[in-house]
Amino acid sequence: MLIGPQNLPDAVGRVRERIAAAAAQCGRSVESVTLLAVSKSQPVEAIEAAARAGLEHFGESYVQEAAPKIEALRSRGLTWHFIGHVQANKTRAIAASFAWVHAVDRQRIADRLAAQRPCHAPPLNVCVQVNVANEAAKGGVAPDALPALLAHVAALPRLRLRGLMCILPEEADPVRQRHWFAQLRGLFERANAGGAQLDTLSMGMSADLEAAVCEGATIVRVGTALFGPRPRTGPA
Repeated sequence: MLIGPQNLPDAVGRVRERIAAAAAQCGRSVESVTLLAVSKSQPVEAIEAAARAGLEHFGESYVQEAAPKIEALRSRGLTWHFIGHVQANKTRAIAASFAWVHAVDRQRIADRLAAQRPCHAPPLNVCVQVNVANEAAKGGVAPDALPALLAHVAALPRLRLRGLMCILPEEADPVRQRHWFAQLRGLFERANAGGAQLDTLSMGMSADLEAAVCEGATIVRVGTALFGPRPRTGPA
């Protein structure tokens, strides 16, 4: 179903209701979960309508597509998250334009983001992407290599290590969804037991946000349930 700007308040309300129901089911406060609207491939008008409906956090995957949106909506004071694969030749623009990066999975990328974060900006919030199912087609650090990457990122100036992120294998069964989210939560808890001081679990999308919330997600990345089926992929 296509969702136009005029229908976005209803779509936002439905997603918020899903988050609230999942939070209540597992004894969590709904305020502990941030709804991140995945606005890649969406026009400025749709993002503005979502902002009028009360959303403040927006996720983009393509730097060239995101830049004019960020500029056009600068007066709204939105928080922009880069949620796509981070290419080395895009790190300068990402470091300059975004408040969060969700998919750091290599030391080299972390080093470049730290070096290129403007000195007048606050530290860049960073989540490390973990490949929980060891899928060849997905990015993310292997779980056994995670501690070393976390230590490296935490030591870099101009970055603020916030947490972990994952993208699940395609799973329709909520039990299987929770299995994979629990893997990330376990890594999060072990990292904190070792002194990492993480506070963010970025996991869950339109089809599996309930399972993610019940396994501790603090950010859910939702696109289709808010905006409808995504248009064709934008530019890199």
